[in-house]
Amino acid sequence: MNILIVHAHPEPQSFCTAMKDLAVTTLQQAGHSVQVSDLYAMNWNPVASAADFQQRSNPDYLVYALEQRHAHGQQALAADIAGELDKLLWADLLILNFPLFWCSVPAILKGWIDRVLVSGVCYGGLRFYDRGGLAGKRALLSFSLGGQQHMFADEEAVHGAWEPMLRPLQRGTLAYTGFSVLPPFAAYHVPYISQQGREDILEQYADYLLQLESLEPLGFPSLADFDRHLHPLRSQVPV
Repeated sequence: MNILIVHAHPEPQSFCTAMKDLAVTTLQQAGHSVQVSDLYAMNWNPVASAADFQQRSNPDYLVYALEQRHAHGQQALAADIAGELDKLLWADLLILNFPLFWCSVPAILKGWIDRVLVSGVCYGGLRFYDRGGLAGKRALLSFSLGGQQHMFADEEAVHGAWEPMLRPLQRGTLAYTGFSVLPPFAAYHVPYISQQGREDILEQYADYLLQLESLEPLGFPSLADFDRHLHPLRSQVPV
């Protein structure tokens, strides 16, 4: 299996970086091919702008998604975007590895998503969810955070359940572009636990990565369940 890890932590000695390093070693030893995009080390530009296109379909007014389509068709995407898109299309599995910032990803990773999930390639028209441009691929969120597990256990927990918080990433981004999304791996309370506690989490993550083939993806919409106007199809109730 070809695996792309997109890593977004500003500290090379962080626990989150240790998770990335562990994933590379574990997956390679299991026989997989692994590439890493370490966004901070790459000095990745997170800002989507007109500079992302070597030529424009409309030089007077920027509609970013439309210019993505045009530039891809003309092989006129900025070199950094084209390189990351090639990695993404190569990969069977995408792992986004990051520290949780305000229940989301760091800005540098959001900028990778904005610039690399190119319209006309990853999505567009009715090419989304199970018909998305990345259908057939899988994706996984692996992240570290300061909170404890019980704080996110369910809707009665102090922070509520995970699903609504991760929905923009898991449903609105990954599933939308066609990925089958695997259950996330969270490393809880990392700044406050012992070294042994950290080693235990890394061991759990290694075990998790070795189960990738057997993990059941999360459930998201199929376009077969909607009509051509994207209204949900409803079973006819016998009278």
